[in-house]
Amino acid sequence: MNAPILVTGGTGTIGNRVVPLLRAAGRNVRILSRHPRPNEPGIEHVEGDTVAGNGLQPALKGVDTVLHLAGGAKGDDIAARNLAEAARSAGTSHLILISVVGADKMPIGYFRAKAAAERAIAESGVPWTVVRAAQLHDFLLPLMKGLARMPLTPAPRGLRFEPVHVGEVAARLAELALAEPAGRVADIAGPEVLDIPQLLATYSDFHGHRHPKLPIRLPGALGRAYRAGENLAGPGAQRMMCSWGEFLAEQSAAAHTASAIG
Repeated sequence: MNAPILVTGGTGTIGNRVVPLLRAAGRNVRILSRHPRPNEPGIEHVEGDTVAGNGLQPALKGVDTVLHLAGGAKGDDIAARNLAEAARSAGTSHLILISVVGADKMPIGYFRAKAAAERAIAESGVPWTVVRAAQLHDFLLPLMKGLARMPLTPAPRGLRFEPVHVGEVAARLAELALAEPAGRVADIAGPEVLDIPQLLATYSDFHGHRHPKLPIRLPGALGRAYRAGENLAGPGAQRMMCSWGEFLAEQSAAAHTASAIG
């Protein structure tokens, strides 16, 4: 019997990459979202909301594995608790959560919610896997676009990132969803540690917009945490291959192709 894998957030940035990989591995997929789409061969869409707790029990019926990708600016801790309770009641055998590197260290509400989500999954009584990922290239791209347009570009000192390609994160998540529960596994991060000036310089190589930089010192606990590298993965992280420059080249080529077709 090919029990479906339930994917929350299956229509999002990462989910759009994970679902085809699970299908390619021969698994049926059930996608939980607030605005379900028409079903496709091997892909069932169901309506539900992890934060509100709506539709979870029907979505979990007949499911052995849950891949929890849904997330937002607020409520990730609540969503994880709701899903964990529903998965325990449904007898789910594997609950997988994607979290963020530094979840338990960064003094930011989003990170704290992710840390609470991790605890909810680990304490659920359901066999579990948690993987933390660094910021996606896709997350940093609009930030760099905005900064590059400014005539005097703010450049916070000590603000560093390890951007990682969404396709590589998706491949790792699919791998985990097809495997046995493993607890907390190695963090996923990109191959480089880059500060804002370095990210902007590479962006400018593709798009121009070079402007003078204005060094800024982030104040308080947040500034100290960034300067200490609390948002960075440790030495045991799984380093992916695609660099920031390679990602930008990929984006540039895709834009060129779309322009040529249009």
